[in-house]
Amino acid sequence: MVRFSFCGVDLAALPHGALFLPGRRALLVADLHLEKASWFAAGGQMLPPYDSMATLTDLDRIARDVDAAEIWCLGDSFHDSAGCDRLPAPAEALLRRMAGAMRWTWITGNHDAGMVDRCGGAVTTEAEVEGLLLRHEADPADPRPELSGHYHPKLRVSMRGRQVARRCFVASATKLILPAFGALTGGLDAGHPEILRAVGGPAQAWVPLADRMLRFPLAA
Repeated sequence: MVRFSFCGVDLAALPHGALFLPGRRALLVADLHLEKASWFAAGGQMLPPYDSMATLTDLDRIARDVDAAEIWCLGDSFHDSAGCDRLPAPAEALLRRMAGAMRWTWITGNHDAGMVDRCGGAVTTEAEVEGLLLRHEADPADPRPELSGHYHPKLRVSMRGRQVARRCFVASATKLILPAFGALTGGLDAGHPEILRAVGGPAQAWVPLADRMLRFPLAA
């Protein structure tokens, strides 16, 4: 993980797109989109039904690696409000085990705003942790330091004649947007006008590696 300071708070970024608050052993992820494949299958578009288990297995591994005591999910954790009902039994068992072992908080997003059964954990629309506001979608009118998701930012660059895309964080002075953590999620270009509008002011795309953070300025 790569440690850094954001608005006076010590954080660490993990290559898979999660954030860690070492001071309270809190792991933050955004946009899991659990049961996205089954949602598409219900509409006739058949996709391999393994996305939820892959996402939760990755999350469980990372939580164990950092010895997390809390997990905060920053919205769109399920692809729709009934997603928890469709979880395969092994994925549901894994999720309920994790939610029972740690303080688990679901922050609702636009996809899962009406979810009732959340397979454990508490549900809220936003929260404040260590002076940082946690919500699903960045509010450009709110001056408070903020962590959010929603946009699935990806950095796209040309390398040796090839287009390479990597999930990334997008940061401004007071806004930090997390990439999508889910196994079956697309991505919006980090320099897209909607992302730049959401963070306000000069912004950078951050790509964490194992030992350093790559930072790329984003043109307004």
